Amino acid sequence: MVDSLLHFFLFASAVLMALIVCIKSTKYRNKNKKRFKLPPGRKGWPFVGETFPYLKPHHATTMGDFMENHISRFGKIYRSNLFGEPTIVSADAGLNRYILQNEGKLFECSYPKSIGGILGKWSMLVLVGDMHRQMRMISLNFMSHAKLRSHLLRDVELHTLSVLDSWSVRRTFSAQEEAKKFTFNLMAKHIMSMGPGEVETEQLKREYITFMKGVVSAPINLPWTAYWKALRVEHLEIASNKKQKGDVGLNWDDYKQMEFTHCVINETLRLGNVVRFIHRKALRDIQYKGYDIPCGWKVLPVFTAVHLDDSIYKDPQQFNPWRWQKNSSSAAAMSGNFVPFGGGPRLCAGSELAKLEMAVFVHHLVLKYDWELAEPDHPFAFPFVDFPKGLPIRVHVIT
Repeated sequence: MVDSLLHFFLFASAVLMALIVCIKSTKYRNKNKKRFKLPPGRKGWPFVGETFPYLKPHHATTMGDFMENHISRFGKIYRSNLFGEPTIVSADAGLNRYILQNEGKLFECSYPKSIGGILGKWSMLVLVGDMHRQMRMISLNFMSHAKLRSHLLRDVELHTLSVLDSWSVRRTFSAQEEAKKFTFNLMAKHIMSMGPGEVETEQLKREYITFMKGVVSAPINLPWTAYWKALRVEHLEIASNKKQKGDVGLNWDDYKQMEFTHCVINETLRLGNVVRFIHRKALRDIQYKGYDIPCGWKVLPVFTAVHLDDSIYKDPQQFNPWRWQKNSSSAAAMSGNFVPFGGGPRLCAGSELAKLEMAVFVHHLVLKYDWELAEPDHPFAFPFVDFPKGLPIRVHVIT
């Protein structure tokens, strides 16, 4: 009996002590929270927060209902609970630039553990600090301007011609799959000296295609539109000049003359940006526009929201490559808020190569083929850009 009473007393004391500790810690946390002026927002469901509605598939040329509703209700900077952590979401161009420019000082790359588990701990996407800088320098050596001029331009052109020649007997196919294979085969040859069709190349390509979602961002149907005609005129002029000079193959001057092509590429990336947002973490308490971002909180700069901001881009839902021309009154303001490849110390090392690939491919495509959608297929964000049907197109050789 005495033992039972003693056990009950000890148990009751332990429960009481636990309650006191919980109450005190809750009061401390609440007191600690009150010193922060957090952006408005909501937490959502326990544990998962608002992750599922945030990742809900939507048309790739929009921000999606979640972002539009939250911006309308809370403003361009709001708080949420995403991927299991308290998060500040930014659709504010100034804050996004501030985050990118202060990488490693005030903010640090911080992707969910699931991403790191898939990519591996040595992936440039998840590395931080000195290790990331070293890996980035290695990558930049492969894709420097000197390499682009001396080797890669010719390699990209030869690979482009090979791919386009294969289309002449196929007629209808998935443009998305062709784009994935085009990108992979080019990089496999350049970085790993692996040729198309080799057993190791094909095996690695299958793994690459399985993993990568949405490496294509083309929310447009070019043929028979004003910008398609403008593109064709530009590339016919380049081809005519080369023929008169007896030149074979594109050179760097030809690439730099593709001014309208670069406008089309920019507008395509703006409307169908593959990297729609990035994951960062605050390294210290930060104040911005009257709001506090507590140390350790996740921060999500949403690039798509800025690219579709009507205070920066006139009629942002419209595909208008002319907005990027140098004589455009808003070109300078738009460029400062245009970040399809990120920015700051973590600017994509392959950004210049990507633009070179697109420009060379478009050059030969508009000279060799007319094309059309084989069936309607609109890009969706999952959250990466993807085409449900693979973007089936039908091509016709220009005679």
